Amino acid sequence: MKRFLVTYLAPASVLAEWKKTDPDTRKAAQGKMQAEWKKWMSDHANIFADVGAGVGKTKRVTTQGTSDSKNDIMLYSVVEAESHEAAAKSFEGHPHLQIPQASIEIMEIHALPGMK
Repeated sequence: MKRFLVTYLAPASVLAEWKKTDPDTRKAAQGKMQAEWKKWMSDHANIFADVGAGVGKTKRVTTQGTSDSKNDIMLYSVVEAESHEAAAKSFEGHPHLQIPQASIEIMEIHALPGMK
């Protein structure tokens, strides 16, 4: 089996707008999505090598130094599949995609010689 890094993305601007939504409306929608997410995870539990976690603020390191930065990554996980296509197909219809402009990126993990 091959291993794949999965990143769940949503634009910060979309999330900021979402926070302005009426609290009752937001709570109901979040509850629905969380229930669908839990079901999806349960139905696909066999593909996960690492269920991952949410990620926080970003620091960017360059030759000029370290600075605060932003990206759209909200969560990550690691899955196993026979192929890149099979890994990607398993995420079609994922509840994360209910977030406007959200996406899920799947990248094959390649071991680097001499790195552990």
